[in-house]
Amino acid sequence: MELSIQQVAARTGLSVHTLRYYEKIGLMEPICRASNGHRSYHEHDLEWIVLLMRLRSTGMPIAEMQRFADLMRLGDAGIRSRRELLEEHEQKLLLQAKELQDTLSVLRDKVTYYRAWEAAQHQE
Repeated sequence: MELSIQQVAARTGLSVHTLRYYEKIGLMEPICRASNGHRSYHEHDLEWIVLLMRLRSTGMPIAEMQRFADLMRLGDAGIRSRRELLEEHEQKLLLQAKELQDTLSVLRDKVTYYRAWEAAQHQE
């Protein structure tokens, strides 16, 4: 399956500019070109883009994503470092999730308090 940059943009929700940027900064290997010179994306490119999107959506900085991409290029020799990088990111995400849960708990307590207050006002 070959896809144009516009088709990949439509499938992923990324802009054409972002796709070109990711290639330019080395997050992606150079994309194959069709005979007309246009980029021709394949399934493995799309899978990689989806992974990049997931990493980005979790707040991974571009520099860390670039490091991960560089480690991917090492093949099997980079597996341990890739795992360690992802484990570090996982720990950051777990901390953020705990902070969000703590904040949600405080908000729920406030909502409960305000509902009780409103109910008491209606009884007076």
